[in-house]
Amino acid sequence: MSNLRAIQNMSLRPFYLSNVARIEQKDQELHKFEIFFANLLGWIPAKKISRKHVQKFAQAIAPYRDELRQLDQTQLVHKFQHAIQLLSTESSHHQSIALIFACVGEAISRVFNIYPHPVQFMGTYILLTGRLAEMPTGEGKTLVAGMAATIMAATGNFVHVLTTNAYLAQRDEEELRPLFQFFQLSSGAIYGEMEIPERKENYHQQICYVSANEIVFDYLKDHISGKGTQPRQIENLRSLATGQVSEDTMIVPALHFCIVDEADSVFIDEAQTPMVISQEAEGLIEASIIHWAIEQARQLIPEVDFTMLEAEHHVDIERIPTDKEVPLPQDVRPIWYNHAWKMLLIKQALTALHLYHKDQHYIIQDNKIQIVDESTGRIMADRSWEQGLHQLIEAKENVELTKGRDTLARMTFQRFFRRYLLLSGLTGTGLEVSRELWMIYRLKVCQIPPNIPSKRRQFKHRYFKSNHEKYTAIAQHAKAMANAKRSVLVGTRSIEASEAISEALTQLNIEHIVLNARQDAQEAAIIAEAGHSGKITVATNMAGRGTDIKLRPETKQAGGLHVVLTEFHESARIDRQLYGRAGRQGDQGSCVAYVSGEDQLMQQNIQWFIYVLNLIPIVVLRHYLLTLAVKHMQKKCQKRAYRNRIAMFKQDKKLNSQIGFAGKIY
Repeated sequence: MSNLRAIQNMSLRPFYLSNVARIEQKDQELHKFEIFFANLLGWIPAKKISRKHVQKFAQAIAPYRDELRQLDQTQLVHKFQHAIQLLSTESSHHQSIALIFACVGEAISRVFNIYPHPVQFMGTYILLTGRLAEMPTGEGKTLVAGMAATIMAATGNFVHVLTTNAYLAQRDEEELRPLFQFFQLSSGAIYGEMEIPERKENYHQQICYVSANEIVFDYLKDHISGKGTQPRQIENLRSLATGQVSEDTMIVPALHFCIVDEADSVFIDEAQTPMVISQEAEGLIEASIIHWAIEQARQLIPEVDFTMLEAEHHVDIERIPTDKEVPLPQDVRPIWYNHAWKMLLIKQALTALHLYHKDQHYIIQDNKIQIVDESTGRIMADRSWEQGLHQLIEAKENVELTKGRDTLARMTFQRFFRRYLLLSGLTGTGLEVSRELWMIYRLKVCQIPPNIPSKRRQFKHRYFKSNHEKYTAIAQHAKAMANAKRSVLVGTRSIEASEAISEALTQLNIEHIVLNARQDAQEAAIIAEAGHSGKITVATNMAGRGTDIKLRPETKQAGGLHVVLTEFHESARIDRQLYGRAGRQGDQGSCVAYVSGEDQLMQQNIQWFIYVLNLIPIVVLRHYLLTLAVKHMQKKCQKRAYRNRIAMFKQDKKLNSQIGFAGKIY
């Protein structure tokens, strides 16, 4: 049985139950003045938790440690469960929390032979109170999420721990399962190929690890079937009439407590695209008109016949020049003779040709177009672009056209996460987006200091005129670091770049290994070897968020992991995540950025500035100007992305200009 009183006592703000059968929070209709004044709180800087505060919190837990060591497992679990019951009855829960945390810490000591650090206890408390904990990379956020999940699940509420991908969901659940079993709690994980009966079984476990995309799609599947969407009274009458409990038929039984790992990636980066469930249909755009549109688009010249705003991911065209018109195929629908519809399709074709690139936005696998998530570097299986874009890219690459799709259900991340009774998150890079996290999700960011100050060294950026020069320099630099017995991680923004650097290393006869979406099946094995002394790993963002590269003792003695960033991203948070693979948990490490004037971010935003950089011979001055330029570019890109997300949040029904991903119904 769920215990909503425990959630209410822990949460720093109230929740309002929806009237539907599934237990979830309802959408509140606030007056614009209420929204305005509430949003003002977003301008308050993120709360910085001092070391003194962390130590004081740990000192409240410490007195119980000696007492709990004397108990056997049964006695410890009983004491834990008794303290959990008090959360529902006590308005002031500080004493109970201290005992609960001490019990969990003792269990972790017995199960994993480690004891949580004071900062991990503080991070757990922040999660339980419905806030977002910003903890530096390497501080054990996986364990913090597991501790919070254990405590809340013990109250009888469903707990969802959300990750950025299925690999991390399975990995984290397997690692923490012994802790959950210690307290007699059930757990499960959801992965992409899992069928609906097995999904239901795992969602009905007390703790469920799942990727953000998967749970939104499963929630939408319930809506399509009408489960959990009817008023509670109607569902109760139906249950009495049929003798079945409606909740048992839902895939996702309730939205009680959610912990989002790498929260800024989920709440911000992935929230730019709505989640869509669709079904195959003949659609409005027939195959012949798809091939015609691509052929017509190939006749048009950028900046002559149409305007291409690559940074905004937008194409502008008013008409097709008469001398470049390609006749429409015979027997097409009359709608394609309409100028507005024809130009809309041509815009999509130009977008497919010029703004979506092979080995960056997608790869061809088994003669199919597979979308690659740029922020994570992973294949987004069973996803397709909407509004004919997917079929246009298939025509562009001469692969078999898939059928069109009709939208059955659609939901944005912003709308979904606001339905949880208690929402919390963990990240290493939340400060830059703290205002948006409050405005949209009402999450306050709390910065927690590291347990051990970081020893990571940041070297000055290195600039090159061309990618060829940059790749050669990276190969030589990686070889020098590997010869010094250090492990090297070369991070790239796209599959194409990772293979170009691999080619540069091969030409110099440098042994290395590549990790990108083509090698996703070998990810665990590659990451396991990445910390070996002298090992060079070239990887996309798959080796970024959530990846813990374990260093060998000889690697630590040589100076730890050295990270090479080969191209800046639109978000500085993604760069910081890659840097964060080095110097974890007080280890030594270093990082450096190699940049060229041909990089995508540079070409799209500061083309004029590239000429200035190429003329400056003084390295120190060039580094200073480049640093300023990168900050300016990334700030500009994030403002643009922020405006897009806010517009999508405000006008969830008007998504014609957005591109969504369609997930299949299993």
